[in-house]
Amino acid sequence: MRQSLIAALALGLLTASAAAQQPLALRDMGSFHVGGRKVAITGQPVKEIQRVPGGPMSKLDLNGTYHVEHMYAQYFLVQNRKGKFPILMWHGGGLTGATYETTPDGREGWRDMMIRRGWDVYITDATERGRAGFAGPMVWKDDPIFLTEVDPWQRFRIGPGAGSFDPDPAKRKLLPGNQFPIEAYDNFLKQIVPRWLSTDKAIVDAYVALIDKVCPCVILAHSQGGHFAFRAAEQRPDKVKAMVSVEPAIGGGASNPKAVKDMPLLLVYGDYIDQDPRWVAYRKAALAYADAMRAAGGKVDVVGLPEQGIKGNSHMLMMDKNNRAVLDVIAKWLTDNGLAEN
Repeated sequence: MRQSLIAALALGLLTASAAAQQPLALRDMGSFHVGGRKVAITGQPVKEIQRVPGGPMSKLDLNGTYHVEHMYAQYFLVQNRKGKFPILMWHGGGLTGATYETTPDGREGWRDMMIRRGWDVYITDATERGRAGFAGPMVWKDDPIFLTEVDPWQRFRIGPGAGSFDPDPAKRKLLPGNQFPIEAYDNFLKQIVPRWLSTDKAIVDAYVALIDKVCPCVILAHSQGGHFAFRAAEQRPDKVKAMVSVEPAIGGGASNPKAVKDMPLLLVYGDYIDQDPRWVAYRKAALAYADAMRAAGGKVDVVGLPEQGIKGNSHMLMMDKNNRAVLDVIAKWLTDNGLAEN
């Protein structure tokens, strides 16, 4: 009964553009929450509220114990495995696991592409994001950060910087040859969520709990997720067998790259990095981390996609129109490093 249910659910994983492909063959799928802690709140006034319009008044007492800072994971286990370990896909700042599920214009995402390649896949919403939920009252002291519709257009290298975005889609300026599906840009904005600046440790702690639960594994991390992936892997170097870091957004000052010297690392970069000083700085920091790994005897490969003839990629490479070509590069690296069967 469960197997037939899984097969039926697998049909629902097909995107509209992938409907002509064969259904995804899974042996299991499901979800769970992991990590987090309990926090006790005291000294708060009790309020009278009306929970339903026209309904009775009731007391709202915020004092008590809250479960906070856990994360959400959803897994898809393939019928015919070729990947030797599960691959964990970690999203970037202000985003959720939706990053990998499908593209804003409805094409197949990296999640399903990797399932088709024979990999068990774990998609996560990090602490504070999406289905991981938010903390209780007075737990996080700072205010969340929200993104305007202009911010990703400029910062994610879709348009050529300041002044390139216009409310009228017909007037928006693009970087030459840009591969982001701009006709679905407004749809992409719908998956952006708030994030906090004070929760990094809580996020890393939850990722470490995830590693403890499901690994050994391979991590594929994007942007801010790269920062968290390095820090989590340093705490569990025996359980992370390889890492693919797609345009990691890490700050200066390596933490402990010697701890992961036995973890093969692939750094992947899209196009137009040199046109934005923010991404120049992030790449410089990541390359410094890679150099420290090499100095300790580690194996690191760096791929600049334009040098491979794959051009026009934004920061959201997994959503770009050539996302399959980008994943081909990553999948080949994984196979070449003995992490998957041919």
